[in-house]
Amino acid sequence: MTNRTAPTNRTAPTTRTAPTTRTAGGPVTATYWMDHAWLGTHVEPDVTVEVADGRIAGVRTGVETPPPGATVLRGLTLPGLANAHSHAFHRALRATVQVGSGTFWTWRELMYQVASRLTPDTYFDLARATYAEMALAGITSVGEFHYLHHAPGGTPYANPNAMGEALIAAAAEAGIRITLLDTAYLAAGFGEKPNRHQLRFSDATADAWAERASLLKGDDHTLIGAAIHSVRAVPAGQLATVAQWAEERNAPLHVHLSEQTAENDACRAAHGRTPTRLLADHGVLGPRTTGIHNTHLTEEDIALLGSSTTGTCMCPTTERDLADGIGPAVALQKAGSPLSLGSDSHAVIDLFEEARAMELNERLRTHIRGHWTAAALLRAASADGHAALGRPDAGVLEPGAPADLTTVALDSVRTAGPVPRLAAETAVFAASAADVRHTVVAGRHIVRDGRHALIEDVPGALAAAVAALHH
Repeated sequence: MTNRTAPTNRTAPTTRTAPTTRTAGGPVTATYWMDHAWLGTHVEPDVTVEVADGRIAGVRTGVETPPPGATVLRGLTLPGLANAHSHAFHRALRATVQVGSGTFWTWRELMYQVASRLTPDTYFDLARATYAEMALAGITSVGEFHYLHHAPGGTPYANPNAMGEALIAAAAEAGIRITLLDTAYLAAGFGEKPNRHQLRFSDATADAWAERASLLKGDDHTLIGAAIHSVRAVPAGQLATVAQWAEERNAPLHVHLSEQTAENDACRAAHGRTPTRLLADHGVLGPRTTGIHNTHLTEEDIALLGSSTTGTCMCPTTERDLADGIGPAVALQKAGSPLSLGSDSHAVIDLFEEARAMELNERLRTHIRGHWTAAALLRAASADGHAALGRPDAGVLEPGAPADLTTVALDSVRTAGPVPRLAAETAVFAASAADVRHTVVAGRHIVRDGRHALIEDVPGALAAAVAALHH
């Protein structure tokens, strides 16, 4: 993972230029023609992308008519979106947790009830449908923050990674890439043993977690990473074990960080320092590490994260749903922390909403508009998200990059009207997941004209999987 900076907006030229070509790779196996494409800094009309071995082999501009045999993608085609933070089973909580009032901590009790009912089979069904919903929303890669490891009571399954492998299989059937962030979750709090719900999450020690996680295998669509659930869930003396496991494998490492002020207070009481300082002191921070939420930080925390180029994954729809607060994303990015986005608890699955919410939250807090350009927000939703998931070559429409594409309609009731050169602004500030028309992963057309090509009835699959956990 590298230190990533956001580009600024530039508009497309008003006159067409002669066709240009950028090429790489072997024999072309698929060709896509786009009437408008986002090339990182501007919207370009009439673009052809050639695919070989699942990667972009060539990008040609100024191609005014589709080449013979090309698949036409009408609208604005973007690099595939990256959902950098997901808990797939939380999808079963949608709407059911909106009855009554409470806090994050009361919401967590409802989450535990759903977690207690999952088996490898029901988790596969729910995750498959959830990842299919992501594909329909233009998401081509998900970071699954996975801590539901064992059977109720904490007994390991005969296959100790049955739950994680169910998630990997679910992503494959839904047609998207997955970075399985296998999560160490060892304690209920500072000096507290896991409660009865958390026994399913715990491997007892970081060494035991590492032994089990080492059995997981990746493939062309699967990367294996690591996660520290939080400083309250992994004893300080065992943080380095998880960090070393990730370092040895050059794998991404994620951690929930300062989501709640109560966690900060408890950490200071136990260790005399903030969670960020505790992670820094135990070698957790760095360019392969991403802090999730990073909501309640001190100036020193922000400096530590920025100077180490530790990433920040903001999840605005979940943070507002759980009444967590608004994190200092502007200050973090200025300090050197790359920003990515995640749908987290899946109150909604819509990376366009996450992107604009980050900007609009800052407007509400500061009474100032325009903290990020549409280009910067798209980069957080794509290239920097993929990099946080261990795929630094993804999220761009360039030769050699994975052939992962998302096309947004420019003629829906939400997106019709603006001129094409403002299509990026239209996508970020007006479009929704419902406007995604096409999703391509590794050159394979997963969503075509708004319909999932692999799962015929995604709403039905979601309804059945959720109902199985509420009966």
